[in-house]
Amino acid sequence: MTHAHETTQTHLITGAGSGIGLAIARRLADRGDRLVLVGRDANRVTDLTSLFPGSVGIAADLGHPASLADAVSAAELPDRIDTVVHGAGIVDLGTVAELSATSWTEQLTVNLVSAAELTRLTLPAVRAARGQVLFVNSGAGLTAHPGWSAYAASKHGLKALADALRGEEAPHGVRVTTVYPGRTATPMQAKVHAQEGRDYDPGAFIDPESVATAALAALDLPRDALVSDVTVRPGPR
Repeated sequence: MTHAHETTQTHLITGAGSGIGLAIARRLADRGDRLVLVGRDANRVTDLTSLFPGSVGIAADLGHPASLADAVSAAELPDRIDTVVHGAGIVDLGTVAELSATSWTEQLTVNLVSAAELTRLTLPAVRAARGQVLFVNSGAGLTAHPGWSAYAASKHGLKALADALRGEEAPHGVRVTTVYPGRTATPMQAKVHAQEGRDYDPGAFIDPESVATAALAALDLPRDALVSDVTVRPGPR
């Protein structure tokens, strides 16, 4: 398979430890690209960088967006970053009648506010590379079902962030893509099923590798085009 890029690229990835983020990171590493991996603390960074020899880690807690500037500054990132992949996310289900303010705040903080702040901090390097920002959103970013209000609100917000950013950064040559996966066989999905009180069968859902294939197609698209949004749904069985 040929790729649109001619030289080794650098990708900063959140959520690279599991699920879709891990699948994307593995694909990029396998083709020889450089990875900068964000983990919530030093131990997590060690775990991540051991998965991907040659990668660089940043200890940055997405639960505390005000701390991200110092974390990014301390990491001495490269001057050029080809892609920022926002793969991290948390979910806590519950009805509006039941969800606490803490649950709302945590999901909005990790899933949305920190994504905005990390994007802001890395934009100079992404602009220098005329690179791309890829948001791993969710079907919940388009439709909010009962019990999903806070998570869906954070993902609807992430869509707004991506849409605004796409227009703002086009003059700088930066492409912005959002991927909306349906239910995917990830650790988060297992947690959702536990919260819903249902048995979990990974084989009933999208393979994270399939979502990674869609994401990489968007990243590798020639520069004359842009995949702005792609929805990945479970195929017929």
